[in-house]
Amino acid sequence: MARLTRAEMQECNRAKVLAAARDEFAERGFREAKIDAIAERAELTRGAVYSNFPGKRALYFAVLADLAERAPGAPHPERGRSVRDALGAFARAWVARLPVSERDRLGRDVIPEILADERVRRPFTQLMKLDALLLALALEHLEPPETPAGAPPGRLVRLARTVLTTLHGASQLAAAAPGFVEPFDVVSACEQLAGLAFNDFWAPPAAVPPVQPVGRPWAPPREIDMARAEFARPGHDGVVAVLGLHRLAAVEQAVRAGAEVTAVLVTSDPGEFAPLARLAVAEFFGCLRQAVPPSAWPRVQIVCDSSGAFSAAAGVLAVSDETEAAVRVEGGHVVARAEGQGACHAVAAGLHTNSR
Repeated sequence: MARLTRAEMQECNRAKVLAAARDEFAERGFREAKIDAIAERAELTRGAVYSNFPGKRALYFAVLADLAERAPGAPHPERGRSVRDALGAFARAWVARLPVSERDRLGRDVIPEILADERVRRPFTQLMKLDALLLALALEHLEPPETPAGAPPGRLVRLARTVLTTLHGASQLAAAAPGFVEPFDVVSACEQLAGLAFNDFWAPPAAVPPVQPVGRPWAPPREIDMARAEFARPGHDGVVAVLGLHRLAAVEQAVRAGAEVTAVLVTSDPGEFAPLARLAVAEFFGCLRQAVPPSAWPRVQIVCDSSGAFSAAAGVLAVSDETEAAVRVEGGHVVARAEGQGACHAVAAGLHTNSR
């Protein structure tokens, strides 16, 4: 038998740690789980666990993200063709994952861990805003909101946020009070929300940074598009938005300008926050793919750039949770770039330095 390379051995050990941690968290819950016990289950040392994950919470997020990404979809989903039907289908997919007994403890500690640390709450808030935007874009494709003459473009983001608030609340009550939540009523409530008028509009940012012309080949590494659970299509024309986990709401600026968008998620703490981002996106799209037909899926690719290689290909060499930079790709070349708040809109709208 051929000996494993160092990279293959590291990947094998990482898989062992994830499997052992999943069993430990499922049996004991996050708070009672021990790193030493996880190492023993994996037949590895404590140091081997920490060489793959910076801490227990990072490992917990990684376990849940891995499960969410591997979860099978419904074999014959009843996808909605209207906003009401889509919200009902989305809610049904959501409540199907609710804990039904005290034994369902694997994911019960996610929100308590987020609440316990402001460093986690800030990126989680932005991830929820991203989920709401993506749900709204899908609903708007099914039924574009009416916009009065002369008014800013209408949208369904506030509706999407209200739906996600309802569903996340149901998840927390189901965990805290097993048997209290009635899934059928939660689905009905989400369907009824489709009839509410939120008077929701979007206006472009008042100020944007200058757009600089660029002329170099666009050659990003091969990465997974988390929205579709397949390799991203790096060659298509559009906007590549490199966004720290405190700036994810800026995706809307590029989308509303009509661009095809690849959102590249970056963070100053990829060991802990990248799994959290993967978890939030995977759980959301696991439901969305069952709720609306593929033709209504948002025209947004989402790449979690833990290594920084995708960002570097876009010319962003140093990243943090506050990063906001965008490039425009045309014909396999990067042709324009902007950085700072408003960069996504500036590049997507095709603004130039001399137009300011």
